[in-house]
This record gives sequence, structure tokens and C-alpha cells, in this order.
Amino acid sequence: MDEAPAIQDAPAAPCARSPPPAGRPDDLPPLAPAYDLARRLAALLPGDLDHVFFAESGSVSVEIAMKMAIQFWINRGVSGRSKFVSFLGGYHGDTLATMTICDPEEGMHSLFSGVMPSQHVVALPRDRDSEAALDALLAEKGYEIAALIVEPRIQGAGGMLIHDDEVLRRLRVVADRHDVLLIFDEIFTGFGRTGDLFACQGADVTPDIITLSKALTGGTLPLSAAVASRRIFEAFWSDDAGAALMHGPTYMANPLACAAAGASLDLFEAGDWKVDVARIELALRRGLEPCRGAIGVVDVRTLGAIGVVEFEAAVDSGGLCQQFAELGCWIRPMGKVVYLTPPFVTTDAELAQLTGAIRKVLGVAEARV
Repeated sequence: MDEAPAIQDAPAAPCARSPPPAGRPDDLPPLAPAYDLARRLAALLPGDLDHVFFAESGSVSVEIAMKMAIQFWINRGVSGRSKFVSFLGGYHGDTLATMTICDPEEGMHSLFSGVMPSQHVVALPRDRDSEAALDALLAEKGYEIAALIVEPRIQGAGGMLIHDDEVLRRLRVVADRHDVLLIFDEIFTGFGRTGDLFACQGADVTPDIITLSKALTGGTLPLSAAVASRRIFEAFWSDDAGAALMHGPTYMANPLACAAAGASLDLFEAGDWKVDVARIELALRRGLEPCRGAIGVVDVRTLGAIGVVEFEAAVDSGGLCQQFAELGCWIRPMGKVVYLTPPFVTTDAELAQLTGAIRKVLGVAEARV
């Protein structure tokens, strides 16, 4: 039998279950899976992000966050705030509303241009000029804007574009200055992928709403969450049923998925993943850095358990996939990048196989240690 290929594109959570973490005695009375999971997520997230709304996919959790943001203003008696500010290079899902806040030039949703209302998609505030431009937009259009939404630290499907934590701090300041909400889409970055359990936690920036999915269940079952701050929740707390968030996905908070997520959280709370992410980051940096000299390569970058080789133009995804497969690896290029996001249980030998396959296909002989 042929040897199984090294798989790189998988959720972050480890695969084996650990004992219950300290502080959760074995004789603790069992709680309903959804309640137990919500309680644990609230304890892990920063600030007062402690009101959890479950769904079954990442795109749907972003739709819910958008719906929360719009209704937050309606419930407070403020009309007209139904627009969003998102950022070039961003990706937030494939459902109708989420398509409107993706980068309009990245190509995935160009067929649907004009189907839904347009949003404000602008440059990330990476410097003073772009921060001033965002500030000016909010000063002019703040009356129609419900929230800003961003993928913190790295914009995934838009090209694995990394930005530093100062960008997130600028967003928090600008959002507060103009009294708009701030949403962090951590579907890709959450649960250790960038080196901290949550990117917002590592950046010391607490959004008003955060969306989570992917590694929430270790990739075993579909589940996502939109988690809101107390300020958001209080706008919905009313004896008037019309003030409630009328949203109910068929499989939201189903017990099996919540139990799987609880097992995944056991592993994250044990803390061993941090050592693995640091190990993977070092292996990716050493293994991919030689690709910087390959023909057509313009950048090589790593962040946590993410490694990226960027080209000056879009790559032949199908052709490269075939070459990687012939070397025993499943690696899926995307746009202008070849990237690795390995599971945290990936061994050193598997990491070497993955990075070695990329070097070989690009004509780079060896990694410099």
C-alpha cells in the first residue's frame, strides 16, 4: 500500500483527548452541552465577550454578527445604520450578505456584483494615511455604518496577508471615536493558529462581536459561534419579543457538535498546543525561507502555524497540486500563494516533507538551518 500523503490544510485542534483541565473536577455535575460550551468559551475570551449565539458554519456566524450589529442600532432607536466597513484583501464567507463584505476584486464572488447592497471596502489602517482615510470615511458616513469587520492579524482566503497588532488597535480607537461597532472574524485565526489562543487576546484588543468556527470542534462536526459583548446583549434584553434576535439555524448548538467542541476545548485548555505552534512556526520558517530566491517569488512569510510563499502573479493551482501530490503531499495553492496551515499534531518529519515538496517543485534544493 502506498504511504498516506501528508495533509496540511486542516483545522487547528489536536486529535487526542486530554484529561479535564485543572479547576474542572471529575465530580462536576454535567451541564447541557450548549450551556457548558458557552460558559467555557466566555471564560476563555477576553473582556466581556460572554454572550454566545451558536450556528453551524463560519459564514452563517458572520451573517449573525452582521444581523446583531444592525439590530443593535435599531433596538437603541437609531435608524439607518445598515452598512458595514470591511477591508481590501478580506474574506468573510460565501453566503449572500458575507459576499458583500469580501474584497470585490478577489474574484470568488464577481458573478454576484449588484445582487446585494454594496458596502464600504477600504484599505486597512496600516499607517497614518490609511488611518486618516478610514477616519474621514467614518466622519462622513458614520450615520449609515453599523460596524467595522476585520480578520485580525491575517486575512486568509484573500491571500494570507499579514498585518500587525497596531492595525487592530487603530481600528478599536477609530470605531470608538465614531461610535461604530467592531467585529473580529476569527474563524480562521481563532484557537491558536496565529500563536495566541485568539488573535484579539494576543493583540489586547477586545471587539464588540467575535465569530468562531473551524477548530472549535477540531474539524469533526459543523459548529460556529457569534459571541457578543455585554453592551450588545443588553440592547436585545427586553420584555418586547420584537427586540429579540430572530435567528435560528436548524442545527444551532446541536448537542453532538457542542460535546465535540467541549473535547476540543479540553485540549486547548491543557496548553500543550502552544509548544506545537512554536515548533511548527520554526519549521515553516526554516523550510520555506529558501523559496525566497525562486523564480517569481516575491515574499515568504510565517505567522504561528501558517507558512506562505507568495508569487508575483496567480499560480497554476491545478498543475502545482498535481506536482505536490506526486511527492506525497496534499497542498492547495490559492491565487498568488502556496501556503501551509498544518494541524498542530503534525510531526517534524511531516513538516519537512511538506516544505521539502514546495522547495522541490520550485526548484530550491535545501533549507538553510
